[in-house]
Amino acid sequence: MTTTTLAVLVPLLPFLGSAAGLLLGRTAPGFVRPLAVLPTLAAAVLAAVVASRQGGGTAIDASTQLTPTGSVPIDLALHIDGFAALVAVLVGVVATCVQVYSTGYLRHDPRYPSYAALVSLFTAAMLLVVYSGDLMVLLVGWEIMGICSYFLVGHYWETPEARSASLKAFLVTKLGDVPFLIGLFALATDAGTFRITGVLGAVASGGLDHPTLVALLLLAGVAGKSAQFPLHTWLPDAMAGPTPVSALIHAATMVAAGIYFVARLLPVFTASAAALTVLAVMAGVTMVGSGLAALAQDDIKRVLAYSTIGQLGYMAGALAVGDRGAAVFHLMSHGAFKALLFLAAGAVIHAAGTNSLSAMSRMSGLTRRVPDAYWTMTVGLLALAAIPPFAGFFSKEAVLVAAEHTATGERTLAPAGAGWIVLVAGLLTALLTAAYAMRLWLLAFRGRGAEAPDHGRQPIAMTTVLWVLAIPSLGFGLSAAYLDDWFDGHPLTPTLTTAVLGTGLAVVGAAVTYAVRRSLTAKLAAPAPLPAEPAAAGAVTAPAPHVAHPDAEAGQVEAEALDLPHPAADPADPGRALLGPLHRPAAAGFHLDAVYRAAFVRPVLAAASLVQFLDREVVDTYVRGAGAGARGLGRLVRRAQTGNVQTYLSALLAGSVVLAIVAVVLANAAAGA
Repeated sequence: MTTTTLAVLVPLLPFLGSAAGLLLGRTAPGFVRPLAVLPTLAAAVLAAVVASRQGGGTAIDASTQLTPTGSVPIDLALHIDGFAALVAVLVGVVATCVQVYSTGYLRHDPRYPSYAALVSLFTAAMLLVVYSGDLMVLLVGWEIMGICSYFLVGHYWETPEARSASLKAFLVTKLGDVPFLIGLFALATDAGTFRITGVLGAVASGGLDHPTLVALLLLAGVAGKSAQFPLHTWLPDAMAGPTPVSALIHAATMVAAGIYFVARLLPVFTASAAALTVLAVMAGVTMVGSGLAALAQDDIKRVLAYSTIGQLGYMAGALAVGDRGAAVFHLMSHGAFKALLFLAAGAVIHAAGTNSLSAMSRMSGLTRRVPDAYWTMTVGLLALAAIPPFAGFFSKEAVLVAAEHTATGERTLAPAGAGWIVLVAGLLTALLTAAYAMRLWLLAFRGRGAEAPDHGRQPIAMTTVLWVLAIPSLGFGLSAAYLDDWFDGHPLTPTLTTAVLGTGLAVVGAAVTYAVRRSLTAKLAAPAPLPAEPAAAGAVTAPAPHVAHPDAEAGQVEAEALDLPHPAADPADPGRALLGPLHRPAAAGFHLDAVYRAAFVRPVLAAASLVQFLDREVVDTYVRGAGAGARGLGRLVRRAQTGNVQTYLSALLAGSVVLAIVAVVLANAAAGA
């Protein structure tokens, strides 16, 4: 079978699995889980075969005209280079892990068939984006992911948090998609084609007439899809969806699509120094702001969400300095350890019965309840904090090295100012990342208090996936020296300067957070209270008001946790002490939602109210007046219709007399004149 045929099957298999799952979900529920897992697993295997055949060499191109348009044609095209081949493997592996994990996590969920079908469709859409060689076909996958995220984030639609989060995710990303679509058409108009190879050829020959305008329009869509400042606010709220969905969105689909798109069309952006500077500023603000926000969150999944925003900022920063190899390398490394972190967080939430770190910090024994999640999450947090030799260290260092080379003038593809912005922000973010990673680990796994509720052993489908993802989280970075051919031939190994600075700041961030936690715990230590009287035999102890029912399954626990109140903040929380007066605004995402509400939502609602008033009180008044006038005239005419012939004759005679008198008067007046 040819490589092109295999590549076509990669996105096609999950799509067919999705369609079959929707059709058979009610009539043959026993087929739902195989149809969810096997097509996605087959797509991952085929993607690996395609990557091995491509081998980082010449790109594989194939196309057929999809439809004649009369102007710029639209082709069903494949364009598979080293980046596309590796990213497709990442998408397939993570999607397979999510599907396997979901069979245990949502074991008895009544909406599992539609959920699994949507995850498969989501996967197919991302694979279409990765392999597509035509921008219009890429846009199809781009938009399918948007609608899939709406339904998946709103899976627990009974809760108001899930409903509002799904709507917010859809609207904010669509806000970016409007200029993105305009930018695509402007790009195709300048290049004369939607084919990616044709666009890159036009850029190389100087065929773009408006490179800055096109690049900025496209960046708006990328900011929305990849959750970059100022369109990042939807991603933390999207944590209201099931944890496996969060893992898929954050690790291998949707948010990765924007970064991948810029990497694919990087020459379009490097044609404008202004666009690269804007991208660098956007990345720098995103990195630092998300790091501060993550340090103040109480919801374990929101910490990871802000972490994703910051890591995407690293990728955007690498692109801003013109190094797509470093960006995609970090995308792949991040995809592995972020999927691990979210899926491990799902197991932790199930064991603790809550998503609140403050509640977990008041529990003991959580590590004994979920040893697999504890050890694998520790691996994931070390990778996130970029501690060597974990994967995050090598990929983050690749970004910092690229920024350093641009800042010092060794590379001139991007402005030196962009390099300095990314380098400084990246180093500061390394400090913040290690700090909030250590805070999460301490609050979740080093709590003190009552024993964590016993939910029993986690399903093997969940724990197995965690160990599978722990392998690349630990070892993928070590493969950097062997992946040069897939990444434009640029070396991805760290340099001494950035390695010392980045790792040193990470160690400082983690050490200071640990020391602050120890200090606060010692200050707050009090004599142990007298033991409570034992409960009567057979008595059932009610769960704490912030903990879900201990006998519920993982998905149900998470759904219940969305509605449960969080306890008072842990007085020994190091994040509160480290941030000081910044803690409250950082916990609220620096009130960007309030700013958007005041700047956009309220004016739109006020305009809508004005239109409603004008429609009801002005337009409807004329309509009602016309109707009332017709009804009044009808009543008058109806009164004249008495059915009495004598009355009709009298009225006819009277009218004739009046007309005769008027005629005589007018005749005399005319004669006198």
